[in-house]
Amino acid sequence: MPLFSSNGSHGTPSPAQSASDTLFQIAALDHDALLKHLQSSADGLLDGEARRRLAQYGPNLVAHEVRKGAFLRFLGLLASPLSLMLLALAVVNFFTGESWGALVIAVMVVLSSLLSFIQEYRSDKAAQSLRSLVATKVTVLRRDVPKQGLVPGSAPKPVPAHAPLRRDIALSQIVPGDIIFLSVGDIVPADVRILASKDFFVSQASLTGESLPVEKFSQAIPSHAGVATDLGNVALMGTNVLSGTATAVVAITGGQTCFGHVATDIAGQRALTSFDRGINKFIWLIMRFMLIMVPLVFLVNGFTKGNWLEALLFAVAVAVGLAPEMLPMIVTINLAKGALAMSRKKVIVKRLNAIQNFGAMDILCTDKTGTLTQDLVILEKHIDIFGNDSQKVTEYAYLNSYHQTGLKNLLDVAILKYVDIHEKIQADTEFTKVDEIPFDFQRRRMSVIVEKRDGSRILICKGAVEEILSVCTRADQAGQAISLEEHHGAALGKTVQDLNSDGFRVIAVAYRELPAGEIAFGVADEADLVLVGYIAFLDPPKDSAAEAIKALNKRGIAVKVLTGDNAAVTCNVGRHVGLAVDQILLGGQMDAMSDEELAVKAESTVIFAKLAPQQKARVIHLLQGRGHVVGYLGDGINDGPALKAADVGISVDSAVDIAKESADIILLKKSLITLKDGVLEGRKVFGNIIKYIKMSASSNFGNMLSVLGASSFLPFLPMAPVQILLNNLLYDFSQTTVATDHVDEEYMKQPRRWDIVSIGRFMLVLGPVSSLFDYLTFGILWYGFGAAQNPRMFQTGWFVESLLSQTLIVHVIRTAKIPFIQSRPSLPLLATTVSICMLGLWLPWSPLAGALGLTTMPHGYWLALLGILGGYLLATQLLKSWVIRRFGLN
Repeated sequence: MPLFSSNGSHGTPSPAQSASDTLFQIAALDHDALLKHLQSSADGLLDGEARRRLAQYGPNLVAHEVRKGAFLRFLGLLASPLSLMLLALAVVNFFTGESWGALVIAVMVVLSSLLSFIQEYRSDKAAQSLRSLVATKVTVLRRDVPKQGLVPGSAPKPVPAHAPLRRDIALSQIVPGDIIFLSVGDIVPADVRILASKDFFVSQASLTGESLPVEKFSQAIPSHAGVATDLGNVALMGTNVLSGTATAVVAITGGQTCFGHVATDIAGQRALTSFDRGINKFIWLIMRFMLIMVPLVFLVNGFTKGNWLEALLFAVAVAVGLAPEMLPMIVTINLAKGALAMSRKKVIVKRLNAIQNFGAMDILCTDKTGTLTQDLVILEKHIDIFGNDSQKVTEYAYLNSYHQTGLKNLLDVAILKYVDIHEKIQADTEFTKVDEIPFDFQRRRMSVIVEKRDGSRILICKGAVEEILSVCTRADQAGQAISLEEHHGAALGKTVQDLNSDGFRVIAVAYRELPAGEIAFGVADEADLVLVGYIAFLDPPKDSAAEAIKALNKRGIAVKVLTGDNAAVTCNVGRHVGLAVDQILLGGQMDAMSDEELAVKAESTVIFAKLAPQQKARVIHLLQGRGHVVGYLGDGINDGPALKAADVGISVDSAVDIAKESADIILLKKSLITLKDGVLEGRKVFGNIIKYIKMSASSNFGNMLSVLGASSFLPFLPMAPVQILLNNLLYDFSQTTVATDHVDEEYMKQPRRWDIVSIGRFMLVLGPVSSLFDYLTFGILWYGFGAAQNPRMFQTGWFVESLLSQTLIVHVIRTAKIPFIQSRPSLPLLATTVSICMLGLWLPWSPLAGALGLTTMPHGYWLALLGILGGYLLATQLLKSWVIRRFGLN
């Protein structure tokens, strides 16, 4: 369904309608009237005027999300439902005489919110800083006024502006009236009116959902009815250039654009990722247990003790103690730390939650050029149709590359390095460019029309061999045009095949002499051409590619190549880097297959060649349908659909705009080695988050069982509400450093995904172990130390045992190995857990003991506690090892 549609409603026009009305107005103006209306000129804006307009209209940015100030963000955390519930509990405690309890609850809420705020604020600043390393640029025409001093007493004189210069500036700095230049691979940075164009096609899929490209032109449209996307001389922000070139003037920027109004409406409504869904599933798992257990605790304490207010306060405190309220902060800390660690390895994370998908990825689809190859293309051969060296081929190819204005790829760069050819043929003085027919992915060729000094004109076309041969009827032989016969086709095919098999990328070059006088040219003129010959390029495989692929395979990631290049060249590179090339799928073969057939075939196929952009996306979608987490690495305009389709889109800083904008992760160095390092960081982040979840789940479930059982037989509360809250606060604080912890090498060998069933099983198995040792503590306190007559002693004894056991158990659960012997924790995690344990041992002796309802314990208790903790840690280690062996949980 199109985002912009006309409706028959009356009343005040919406902002989007106002934008459309403005575009309809400027679409009807001729060029002079248009520039006058926008108070601009064909030479662009003066720098000072551009700065004034930037202050007037604001940065050219759409509403990704509403940015709140620091204080409002802190208040937002403080006003969360959980925090409000705790503060309400503090108020109740205060008015019932429990002032110390109220103070502890308030401190807990503020400290928790403050820790979350500090970490989120730092993470946001770090993420903004990282994203600033990957900026989208726009080519504009700007002028500046030279500074000129005045002679004292003389009248000021008008100072002429410098000649306009093309500059690359940040997309956010574009203002209405700017003259901009667009070519293949660019994202249209604002709502613009076309001033000049050549075979200019854009994709409006981001606005309309239509995949077919639309041609844009410069002529005025006197009257128009319909929607803004139908305007043939207007290109809208967010669309991307598929072919051709254009010069345009900026009409509307930022949130006032058609795209900006849509973005404002949907800002913050990003679809949930698998990471978000996994977190939510875990929270609901805990909530389901709470909804059953907490009402039972309330009812049991109310009926057995008769004090329903006390039972309510206790039940609410239990609910708070069981809720993983620190989970958002723990997740944020882990993701932010992972993003910073990845940035040090030349991997920039644009979206934090993509880190988890990065670690879960089990198939990496990648383009070939620059990833498996050195991205250093060298022109090695220039031959005629008979395989003989030909200088003429190189000269014609040079003229084509030199005079084209579109996106120059690596092949053009390699051709233009032939400086001696430039001097020999004098491409800038002996030849004048008349016109060009830009490249597009349907024709896979491009042409320039040049005029010699004698007035004769020639069309020079270069491109993919098959597409060039399809428009050739003759071939050049020693300067003479001969007819292409059937036997020539077989010989030509063999020549190209031999070059491809040797790893050469082959481009065909053809020409056609044109009559003087023509001023407009199009695709129809690419006919009846004379084939000059071929130029062959070598892009050697990277020395590190084979090693990187082995490393990725070792980590459980299968590498597949999705390329628009031909099969022979791709297979040659694949063999050099250790990829299986026995099964190949071509784009044409894929079109003849159903989705079901292709999905099965895609899992076993490694090389996909001659693919169009949408075919790459189709392969990715089908692999995802088979249960795979798919990443895609690409940097070209033809990679845009695949990057958006992938679970994690990966691009590079040198990529075209549409590729960088579509990607979740940007590599500052285009290398699979860099990618492997990033994957390991992703798995490390996920591993540390899962540690906290496993610890919280098992500990909370065990506490539920302990509280419910103790409440049923004790004549008093097993722990005061303030003690439960303090216990929870101290435990959560001890876990804030889990993001710094080491992750076992074995854990990072395979992709890691959310498995809520495994987490639930871990909770159900290990939780009761915690509860078992709680009951052992109850028995020792009741029978060994006479705590039946001393509620404070009982509550203190369980408070200390509960705090120490759940704080120390992190060292057992954090690894599948034997803790401290085979796997050591990070120093910060060790420091926080030891500190909290020491604090727990000190509190019964501290000046705060009375306010917290704590008391000193007999010496024998401490010896018993040592045995309880030792037995709990040993039992958990043994049971954990059994669970891992039995269910494969790690």
